[in-house]
Amino acid sequence: MRAETPSSLLHPDSKTPTKVAKFVSGSTMRHVVIMTLTGALGLMAMFFVDLIDLFFLSLLKRTEVTAAIGFAGTLAFVNLALSLGTGIAAAALVARNLGAGRVEDARHFATNTAVFALCLSLLIALAVAVQADGLLRLLGARGEALELAKLYVRILCPGFALLGAGVTFAFILRGLGDARRAMYITLVIAIITAVLDPILIFGLDLDIRGAAIATLCGYAGAFAVGYVSVTRAHHFLAPFSMARFHKDLPAILALAGPAMLTQLATPFANAYMTAATAPFGDDAVTAIAIIARLVPVAFGIIFALSGSIGPIIGQNIGAQKFNRVRQTLWDALKFNAIYTMTTCIALFVLREQVALAFSAEGETKHLVLFFCTFISWTWAFAGAQFVANAVFNNTNRATYSTLTNWAKATIGTIPLAIWGAALWGPHGILLGIGVGSVIFGIISALWAFAVVNRLNRQPEAS
Repeated sequence: MRAETPSSLLHPDSKTPTKVAKFVSGSTMRHVVIMTLTGALGLMAMFFVDLIDLFFLSLLKRTEVTAAIGFAGTLAFVNLALSLGTGIAAAALVARNLGAGRVEDARHFATNTAVFALCLSLLIALAVAVQADGLLRLLGARGEALELAKLYVRILCPGFALLGAGVTFAFILRGLGDARRAMYITLVIAIITAVLDPILIFGLDLDIRGAAIATLCGYAGAFAVGYVSVTRAHHFLAPFSMARFHKDLPAILALAGPAMLTQLATPFANAYMTAATAPFGDDAVTAIAIIARLVPVAFGIIFALSGSIGPIIGQNIGAQKFNRVRQTLWDALKFNAIYTMTTCIALFVLREQVALAFSAEGETKHLVLFFCTFISWTWAFAGAQFVANAVFNNTNRATYSTLTNWAKATIGTIPLAIWGAALWGPHGILLGIGVGSVIFGIISALWAFAVVNRLNRQPEAS
């Protein structure tokens, strides 16, 4: 493809859509680092919202409130997981078509994946609002924790569609190579929530309702920033056409379907972990809630790897530069190993401060310290699986991601957690799930290399 420098890249207010596939040249490691760091800041900001809520609510010194956030957060994460799946499809379709020079096809895919995400999240919101009681009981919520969790999640439901579309806008921007604006979309959620949480929770004495309202406002801000970034900076949303939507839907579902199923494996595993620890009391559930919110912040860069390197892989596959795909895989795994080791050392050194920050005491504190000391290291292998997912999702093998993630969430989680719980209680649950991460991280990485090696046997584009 002939290199271009369209006016939209030089002058964001230009009416010319972005046309350059920026990842098909230059250092792959540089692309990996920049895309992952900016993607991680945005993704960590999104997960940081839950951490902010949990932090301020923990100051109320009411275990049932923090347990309620743990239960409700599991349901809210389902919508986020499905939104991430649609976003992965959007980034792959935009990047692949842009890399191949099919700009108008890329623009239509951008529009139609955003519409798909909006409609899907509306359906999820309706289902969760109607079935909140039954779903929360399945997770083990009882008594006041159940009532508070229902209140939180029902206030938050109207924002599901805003978040779904906002996340998709962020992935469209990543597919275009605009990591900075993609980051802004999710940063705005954390900023709005951090500002409004203390005002609503303490200033207006709204408790858990205030946390939900603050997060809802953050979702609205993310949608606004995302829409403006995609339409005004890149002019990359084509006019919506129902006929074109029907034409593009099979391609969207072919990627989004497996990607969403893949993403659902994580909340399934989290839901199982919450339910498995519920018999050990609210202290154990509170510890799981703290860990579940600590992990995305501490390992946000690892979570971002799949979505961030996906556009790099996608553009190079579209341009048929398969040697750069293999190099991107190697660079991403190196980056994952270095970052994980650094973070785990920091968690070990600061483990007491982490527990203190969330007012953790007794069994809750013991579990948090156990995670920071031992279990955190298994996230190096979880990161390897995320990298492998990016390879699968951008090489028309998204079902491989679904298979490996669900295998990890079931046979790599449930039997090992049951075994661990029988021997060491909630500590054993964490240990069993960590062992599953190690096993399936290795399997996924080896499978990804097999896929890339087959690509490299194909002829390169000139």
